[in-house]
Amino acid sequence: MIIGNRVFEDSGKTYIMGILNVTPDSFSDGGKYTDRDSILRQAQRMVEEGADIIDIGGESTRSGYTLLSEEEEIARVVPAIELVRREFDVPISLDTYKAGVASVGLAAGADLINDIWGLQYDPKMAGVIAKAGAACCLMHNQNTTEYVSLIEDVANCLARCAALAVAAGIGEDKIMLDPGVGFGKTVEQNRAVVKNLDYFVKLGYPVLLGTSRKSVIGKTLDLPITERVEGTIATSVMAVERGVSFLRVHDVQANRRAVLMAEAILREQ
Repeated sequence: MIIGNRVFEDSGKTYIMGILNVTPDSFSDGGKYTDRDSILRQAQRMVEEGADIIDIGGESTRSGYTLLSEEEEIARVVPAIELVRREFDVPISLDTYKAGVASVGLAAGADLINDIWGLQYDPKMAGVIAKAGAACCLMHNQNTTEYVSLIEDVANCLARCAALAVAAGIGEDKIMLDPGVGFGKTVEQNRAVVKNLDYFVKLGYPVLLGTSRKSVIGKTLDLPITERVEGTIATSVMAVERGVSFLRVHDVQANRRAVLMAEAILREQ
């Protein structure tokens, strides 16, 4: 997969996407990175700890989040994108599902659009990404937790999202898929998605897993947000074993070390 000026191998390697939320209300780190100095410090920390991509988000997508206007979201993410682009040689992902925000963010230096609605919220999104020659991460999402067959339904939705991207002119080497842990799923369904990650890998695109500090871990282990690193790492190791290419995480160093160890074991004959 090509993201910015970097080529990512499509098998045998799992990369780390570090989360940089420039929001006052994200469920885990809201309000921590909202000024120039704190944004730069966190970006530098993640790069030094081994982040392969930095994912910048300006609107919280936690349960009950407040919908932002495009103008508000742009005002949050564009300065952060410009700062990171100027200071660090690392691909930048922009977490947004709005075409207007994506267009301005890509012009500011983002390389990938991370769309939690898989191009299905804003009909202009696919065209914006294609025109910019950018990469995209397309996530499964829905407003209910009702499924005929959970894994097949999620996989079929992801396949449709990928088809939308290709039809709009987005290169197949610029598409990754995310089964959407924490979105439109119960705790049990989220665990089932993680257990069956290899099913989504079979769709033929790189897969991203985002479980970092999420409620599936908190509710499974009965732990607050501040104590979910080990639970996240457990899912990361399972993801490596099942062929997942990208992990979206808050705790870069801990997850990267776990990934490297898991990869080393899997390489042994």
